[in-house]
Amino acid sequence: MTERQYELYADKTLAGECLTDQEGLAVLRAPDDALLDLLAAAFRVRRHYFGQRGLLHVLMNAKSGLCPEDCGYCSQSSISTAEIERYPLKTKEDMLAQARQAAQVGAKRFCLVISGRGPTDREVESIADAVRTIKRELPLGICASLGLLEPGQAEALKAAGVDRINHNLNTSERFYPEICTTHTYQERLDTLAAAQAAQLERCSGLIAGQGESEQDLIDVAKALRRLGPDSIPVNFLHPVAGTPLEHVHDLTPTRCLKILCLFRFYNPATEIRVAGGREYNLGPLQPLALYPANAMFVNGYLTTGGQPADEAIAMIRRMGFEIEPAMPAQAEVGQQTTV
Repeated sequence: MTERQYELYADKTLAGECLTDQEGLAVLRAPDDALLDLLAAAFRVRRHYFGQRGLLHVLMNAKSGLCPEDCGYCSQSSISTAEIERYPLKTKEDMLAQARQAAQVGAKRFCLVISGRGPTDREVESIADAVRTIKRELPLGICASLGLLEPGQAEALKAAGVDRINHNLNTSERFYPEICTTHTYQERLDTLAAAQAAQLERCSGLIAGQGESEQDLIDVAKALRRLGPDSIPVNFLHPVAGTPLEHVHDLTPTRCLKILCLFRFYNPATEIRVAGGREYNLGPLQPLALYPANAMFVNGYLTTGGQPADEAIAMIRRMGFEIEPAMPAQAEVGQQTTV
């Protein structure tokens, strides 16, 4: 594979065409000594749509553990024996306090995440109450990752000021039963459809490194292209002791970078966020993730730690990128909503 061939992938992508499966495999199988050529081609696409801007996201584990599902990657699942904190839904005051911290470090979005199959109506009401206060006070977009949604819940969240729903596909439809048996791939698609029907933005991505094939990675990249979410978080498995995947170590730093390039080529105009497992899997090559990706999480994940915001910001700036500024708070633009 020559440098020019990777550039042809960028040309094809910028022309609105989709790479073939064979071209996708060529990206994933790029020799390590051609990695910089591949990254340069992916960066052409990223720069075309997003320039030098990068976005920061901060997430809050607002309800931990206590989940009846059997997702093999998750330390909060019913089959996990991982030593993690377990607690019910945090209070409104706790959510507001963490949102303030997110705003202070320059995050554009604050992501509220709860464990479980899906939220109860009472949990939706509590989260909606917190979101109304956060949106009045702080210049943050709000993303909610609450599991499978029941009828009416997406509408209630939208009315409260939630901007975006996260619900990851996690892997290909073919491989999905290998990582979870208590709900289906289709149920995930149904929740994303409910979010879209409620006029919420959609965030959906994957977890790479769970034992999937290269074709599975290409298939989920194409599925997300068809779905057209506003944001794609690319997570890399961080094996946690006590989970079924604790001994799965399929990833290398260069492999992760090739996966990010694959998703940039297949989803050129979509925000791609290098997400969970970034620090664990990429190590010293983390700065190179900014060439295909244009967003990242800071200050940790659900049950694992992460890069502090000040270190991430310094890294981003050293690479010649800039932090995209936050949006105005609702109170500043006269868009306060009530339910």
